[in-house]
Amino acid sequence: MPLSESMSRRFNELEVQMNNLQPIQPSGSSMASVPSGQWQEWATSALNLVENTFGFDSVHARNFRKAYEECSGWTYEVDVIKGIFRAAKTDFEGGYIFRLEQSLSGEILGDFVALARASLRDGNKDVAAVLACAALEDALKRHARQNGLTVDDKVMQEVVAALKSKGVVSGAQKTLLDTMPKIRDYAMHANWDKLTSADVGSVIGFVEQFLLSNFS
Repeated sequence: MPLSESMSRRFNELEVQMNNLQPIQPSGSSMASVPSGQWQEWATSALNLVENTFGFDSVHARNFRKAYEECSGWTYEVDVIKGIFRAAKTDFEGGYIFRLEQSLSGEILGDFVALARASLRDGNKDVAAVLACAALEDALKRHARQNGLTVDDKVMQEVVAALKSKGVVSGAQKTLLDTMPKIRDYAMHANWDKLTSADVGSVIGFVEQFLLSNFS
């Protein structure tokens, strides 16, 4: 089952569980509460789903965690958590998600990198170079778009420059990126004699780390 379908099913399951939470009103109290075993079980699973769908630092996850930490089980407190969950479910169903898209992109590009590594291991340097460089260019453009940059019609050198100017790559990644456009151009223009296995291996290693940092 595709990841998006699995998450959709889980949202629906947790919505049913949420609607089945039964508040009780202690004798002599003017306020009702939900037994801790009920709401905490549901909220723990719901928070896990929200974090994995939207990301740990997303507004959905932050608001959910805050409400969860402040909840003592009173109905009005549990209702706040329910409202956040409903908002997350609505945004998911409306397609307003980013963490899931990153994860899916990472899986697809990761397959390219795996094929590139296997090709390099089997002695097919040129095939590995094309696969690795294609994954690299796609990953950089996806990352740029996720950070509000318009790069669809730009060459890799321009994409790298845009990422640097935005400050979304730094440190070792920034230094390594300087060498990548030349390797990419060699691969895409069939200048095989100018490519070494070490060059291809460096691209594969870079893309693997880049995907782990930005698409997992």
